[in-house]
Amino acid sequence: MILPFLDSGAQADPQDFPPVSQALNEPNGLLAVGGDLSLQRMIAAYQRGIFPWFSADDPILWWAPDPRTILLPQGFHCSRSLDKWRRQRKYTVTVDQAFEDVVAGCAAPRSQQDGTWIVPAMYEAFVALHRAGVGHSVEVWSGNRLVGGLFGAKLGRAAFGESMFSRTPNASKFALAAILLDGCWGEIDFLDCQFSTEHLLTLGAVEWSRSYFVRQLVKSQLDDTPARQGVSV
Repeated sequence: MILPFLDSGAQADPQDFPPVSQALNEPNGLLAVGGDLSLQRMIAAYQRGIFPWFSADDPILWWAPDPRTILLPQGFHCSRSLDKWRRQRKYTVTVDQAFEDVVAGCAAPRSQQDGTWIVPAMYEAFVALHRAGVGHSVEVWSGNRLVGGLFGAKLGRAAFGESMFSRTPNASKFALAAILLDGCWGEIDFLDCQFSTEHLLTLGAVEWSRSYFVRQLVKSQLDDTPARQGVSV
């Protein structure tokens, strides 16, 4: 199968994505190539359950995997140690106070990875989403030091987690708990995690078929509950 190639430039239609049912089985979910990372196209992608993911030497690649990994507020597994740390307020958590710093933290080199998918063009695209009120972050602080965080997007009651990082124990889990248990992004039906990992499964992540995910995504976008920007929890 030849992948659809999306146009870019002034004449491009940011809504011009193929149906997600046309995504490849191998690699799982690869849907289209090309286009751009404009604000309009990024929002159109999220609305359809599509996301960009590519390396520095690749063209822009768009994905809609099947199954889709999600975390539900009622299904999040808060371990005893995390619950204890939360009760002891080991960290301070804020929302949308240092979005660009969180993205930079997620893009920083990691010992188990070779390079990052958050290339400069992706960084700028996420910053544009944040400035438009669609992109959001959770910051985890130890004193005045940023020790972890998570960033993503929110449309209605659908939340999308793009990446998270942790410089100290439990820091990224604090960010997840703030979203799923404390509602720091406002009420959500689910947090999209895209692909499954063993770590996510230990936190209570489940897998939905792509068709079911898209149906739930459509329902969740009908309620545009705003994130609680600027709050501290």
